[in-house]
Amino acid sequence: MAGHSKFKNIMHRKGAQDKKRSAAFSKLSREITVAAKSGLPDPDMNARLRSAIIAARAQSMPNDNIQRAVLKASGTDGENYEEIRYEGFGPGGVSLIVDALTDNRNRTATNVRLAFSKNGGNLGAGGSVSHAFDRLGLVSYPAKAGDPDTVFEAALEAGAQDVSSSEDGHEIWTDIGDLHDVAKALEATLGEGEGAKLAWRPQVMVTVDEKDAANLMKLLDALDEDDDVQTAWGNYDVPDEVMERLQ
Repeated sequence: MAGHSKFKNIMHRKGAQDKKRSAAFSKLSREITVAAKSGLPDPDMNARLRSAIIAARAQSMPNDNIQRAVLKASGTDGENYEEIRYEGFGPGGVSLIVDALTDNRNRTATNVRLAFSKNGGNLGAGGSVSHAFDRLGLVSYPAKAGDPDTVFEAALEAGAQDVSSSEDGHEIWTDIGDLHDVAKALEATLGEGEGAKLAWRPQVMVTVDEKDAANLMKLLDALDEDDDVQTAWGNYDVPDEVMERLQ
């Protein structure tokens, strides 16, 4: 297990998470509903549902909203969400994987394709970029959970594969099959985290210059604003000084 990296540049930027609270709650609710439908509506018996609820609580989503999303899974309102993955290339040659939950495949495909084409990217075929990523489990903790050494030791004892710590928080990586067990073990030492889910970790990072970074941020914002898009993963590394000039 190795220590520290600029993981803050891999997932969607922290600043964008605070922009649209209602939109964020909508995406969290959708994931809770799909998770509840995928197994038992009991978070103690459904690892995906438990992870979705933890993620919602980490974003201060009210308990009433969480409960409604769980109950929606057993309703007859006709909302059936499909999980779809898109792969493509962004400005500067970066690779992007977009995970979506949709009740209208055609709408989502059109919106994602437009987001790419309008912002210097292009959508690729399935498998066009995922070969350059590893499919792993990811448990997230805020920086206040502990110093890097403490979190590292806890992750090691829990059976994690790797840890990335930065001022933004701690990202603990696991094998897919170990995700639930590692997350439960970490709760005993670090408390409840911000979420546990399957994730895409890039094998090689691509450093992006200021011009490409500006277009890339527009593309990521466009994807983030789409209600159907849950997460956009990428192998981009935007240097801090470039980010400061763009903000």
